[in-house]
Parts: sequence; structure tokens; C-alpha cells
Amino acid sequence: MAREKLCPKVILEGTRLTHKTDLAFALNEHPRIVGPRRYRYHSPLISAEWCAFSPYPWGRGLINFEPAEEARAMETYATWARLFELQPHYSWIVDRFHLSTQAYQQERGRHYDFSWLEDRLLPLGFHVVLCTRREETFEAARAERLAVSGKPSQYDDLGVFIREQALFRELVSASRLPSLELDLTDGDLEGACVRVADWLESTGGLWCR
Repeated sequence: MAREKLCPKVILEGTRLTHKTDLAFALNEHPRIVGPRRYRYHSPLISAEWCAFSPYPWGRGLINFEPAEEARAMETYATWARLFELQPHYSWIVDRFHLSTQAYQQERGRHYDFSWLEDRLLPLGFHVVLCTRREETFEAARAERLAVSGKPSQYDDLGVFIREQALFRELVSASRLPSLELDLTDGDLEGACVRVADWLESTGGLWCR
């Protein structure tokens, strides 16, 4: 009976302009991921990108913390891990997590080992989806994003995203968590959800353990 309960645990990673957040919302309402919904209800969608360490928009948080905030960041990750452990039979969709922290901090010469965190996430069934896009399409994606962005300056240098995408591929390759690279250049969220669902089904990642 436990196998019939859908409780996937998916971490979406990748650089900006790769439709991570769009996919997170889509997965969190897709019938193959969370079951059919006859009415709307609360379903957790969390992120390390909340920038909750500072009292202003686009501030510091779990990804871009300063060295003096390292202990606070690691305690926050440990708290999330404990929350997941206490509620293992639930679905969790995570829009950016520890690999985003590694990517941001490594670019600034600071290297963090999250093997301790993955040791806790792996038995719970967490899977990583790396969202990517073709390099030559970042320019068009930026133009589309600038129409709605509250901080357009973050898209000034597209080279940052291309380099970060390559770094994410390295980090995902080194991760112990099962992973899938998903090209979202076309922005087809329904197709992406189906591909993620097919993959999770093939690995047993859709159901409670």
C-alpha cells in the first residue's frame, strides 16, 4: 500500500534563466507527481534562494551567505534535513538547494563539502533535476526576463550563467543523489513534467520508501 502514495522529493538546480521556478510550480501541481487535485491545497515548495539572512530584497541567504554566516547557513541546512526526516512520507519540491550554494561559493574561492547533507537526503529518496538551456539561447531568455525582472542588473553578464551552467554539471556529476539533466530551452513545462515523472517512476522515486 505504501507504494501507492506519491511522495517524490525533487531538488531543482541550475543557473538563472533555465525555468527552474516555473518547473517547480508545475511539478507541484502535476497529477503524475502529486496525484490528481480536485481542489487546491497547500503543498510545500521551498528554496535556498529566499535570501532570508538580511532585511532587504535580493539580500543574503543560504546560497550567497558571507563567511561570517557560515555556521548559520549550515545549521539551516541541518534544520531542513531534520524536517525532511521527520516528515518522510510527504512530497518535497525544492527550487535550488545545496548545489547552488556550492556553485556560488566555489566561484568565490570557498569550497563546501555537503556529503553530510547528502548522506541524510539519499535515504529519504531525494533526486536532483539539473535544468539547463542551450548556450546560444541565453540572450533571448534574458530579453524575455527583463520585461518582468525587479532587478535587471543581475542579467548584465550572460557569461556568468554559461560558466555557472558548466560548474553545475560538474557538481551534479559529483553528487551522490540520483540526477537528471533536463534541457528546458523550449520552455515546454508539460513535457518537462512528463520527463521528470517518467524518470522518477523508473527509479522508484515517486513513491514512499
